[in-house]
Parts: sequence; structure tokens; C-alpha cells
Amino acid sequence: MVEVIERDFASFFEVPFHIYGAKEPYVSPLKSDLKRFLEAGTNPLFPNDDVFTYFTALRSNRPAGRIVVHEHVASNTLHGTKRASFGFFDCANDAQVAQALLDRAEAWARAKGLDALVGNFNLTAMQQMGVQTDHFDRAGYTDMVMNPPHIPDLLRENGFVPFFPVTTFELDLAQAKPPSSKLGPEYSFAPIKPKTFAARMEEARLVLNDGFSDNPMFVPLTAEEFTFQAGEMMKIMDPRLSAILTQDDTPVGVVICIPDLNGFLKATRSRFSLMTPFHYLRYRLRRKRAVIIFYSVAKASHGRGLMSAMLSRTLTQLREAGYTQLGITWIADENAASLRMVSKIGATPLHRLHLFRKDLT
Repeated sequence: MVEVIERDFASFFEVPFHIYGAKEPYVSPLKSDLKRFLEAGTNPLFPNDDVFTYFTALRSNRPAGRIVVHEHVASNTLHGTKRASFGFFDCANDAQVAQALLDRAEAWARAKGLDALVGNFNLTAMQQMGVQTDHFDRAGYTDMVMNPPHIPDLLRENGFVPFFPVTTFELDLAQAKPPSSKLGPEYSFAPIKPKTFAARMEEARLVLNDGFSDNPMFVPLTAEEFTFQAGEMMKIMDPRLSAILTQDDTPVGVVICIPDLNGFLKATRSRFSLMTPFHYLRYRLRRKRAVIIFYSVAKASHGRGLMSAMLSRTLTQLREAGYTQLGITWIADENAASLRMVSKIGATPLHRLHLFRKDLT
């Protein structure tokens, strides 16, 4: 028998540790981070309990699946939609468990008068998105969605259809081909260091909002939303890797690149313990993988070769710092310019992902 319980964080967090094997690539968010994501009034996307909830499915009193369902009110307002989103859909390969969870999510959305359920969107301002649909044996990087092959199968069995294909990428830095670029004297890079973190990250937010404004489904990030997630980066950023590009002291580009945390999270089972400082020290000494979370160029500066210059600098900094592998978070199939750029530097596809949608009308 399957039992579904609501808003029980302890069981919700434990789901992937019960249903996914230790050798599977899936990596859980840090327990404390996941908890604050799911607290109304703490996560600025959820000012109150009315816009989200989450469920855990139990089979024989053991966690067997989970899902979050929520409404991104600003997105529906901006894009003229009436969608609900689901996220953190992790489930055993069990048709009854999947149906029980998805039925509860659909019922919540219908009760709110929403006409579609779309996911994964995983709750944060710079949202992880998509359902992995290939290369399930390949390890991902921080901020990438990973799941076993039965997850898209279970969604299809429950009436969900894939759309909006995207790809993540990986680059062997020994084989990387930094693009040729030359910037004029009016341009300079401002590294993101602890003393300048707050100011630089606000500049990053403004450039991101401007550069992404025409992208499908994008919603401009408020300062509160951006700080809610990006504020945690200060603790783990390598100041050699991320930077703001300025033109005559005006921010026109940004690259946010951080060390990959997945090895550390795996070792700690995504929770703090007496061994956490040891695992963190070992991770700092051995880190060789990094990931580009996002990059953006202000719209008025498109077509000037600034992206080539930013990526050239980033690849050089990564090599000099001793990193060997770089992950690049998702790029949509329709983003031809970014796809050309990652191909130009020698990156190869890592994972394919899709959003999945079900109409509720």
C-alpha cells in the first residue's frame, strides 16, 4: 500500500537515499539548503504556504518517492500562463508510487485553477530545470539535474509529454580551445572576491536579467531572489574563476564559475556531521572539476565578441588554477549562438534534458 504525506521534511529529504543506489550519479542538495528552499517566507519565491506544497510517498512506511508542486506567480503574470510547476520528482521504479505523487500534484494545481503541470523546476531563483533523458551513467556537476532512466518513463506513463529540449556540456580542459579574442582598453575584468562579493553579484544579476530578457520562460530575478541562492556561493567560490566584464566601469558581461561540489556532497551524504570538516578539507585539496553556472552579455553589447573574451579568460584561469574538467549547465536547442560557442571551445554534450508537461483541462 502507498501512503502519501504532506510537508514532512524529514521523510522528503531521505527519499533519494532509500531509492537510488550509492553508485548512481544522483547527488542530493545539502540538507540545510533543501530545508530553506521549502520554508515559506524564507524562500522569496514562496511568500506564503498558498503557492506551494510538497509530498512524500511511503511504501511499507519507507520513503519511496517525493514531489514539490508550486506556482511561480511572477512567471504566470509575465507570460500570460496558468501553469503549476513540479520539482524534485524523485521516485522508485514503482508505477503506483509515481501515480500517487503525480495525482496529488495535479489535484493541488487544479484546486488553484491552474491548467498545466510542468517540470522539473526545482524551486530556486536560478532554477535547476528539466528531466534527464539520456546518458544516465554519466556524472553531472553542481546545479545539474540528474535522475535514473525510469523517471521520464514514469512521467510518460502518467500522461506527461516532453518538450523544450536542452543539453548540458563537459569540457576536458587539457583539450580546450580558448576562442581568440581582443578587447579594447575600455574593457576590464573585475574578479568576484569576498570583499566585493555583494556589489559584484548585484552587477551579475542586472547583466543576467538584461542579457536573458528575451529567453523563453525567463523571469527577471529580484535582488532578494538572487541573493537567496547566490549568497551561498561566497562560501565556495574560487575568486580566480568568476568575473564581471566592464566597459568604462559599466558592467556589460558576467561569468559565474564555481568549483563542483558534487564529490563533497556525495561523501557527506549531503548533511553536516562531525566528519564534514575533514571531507571539506579533502575536497578543497583535491578539487579538479568546476562548473559554469551562467554567463551573460548585456543586450546592447551583443555581437562584439565579448562572450569569446569572457570564456577565453575563464578557460585560462581554470587551467592555471589546476582544474581539469569543466561542466556547463543547460543550453536550449534554440540558443544557436551559445551552442556554437561551446562547440568552438571543444565542449561535448554531457546530458540531454527535457521539460515534461501535462495539460489539466
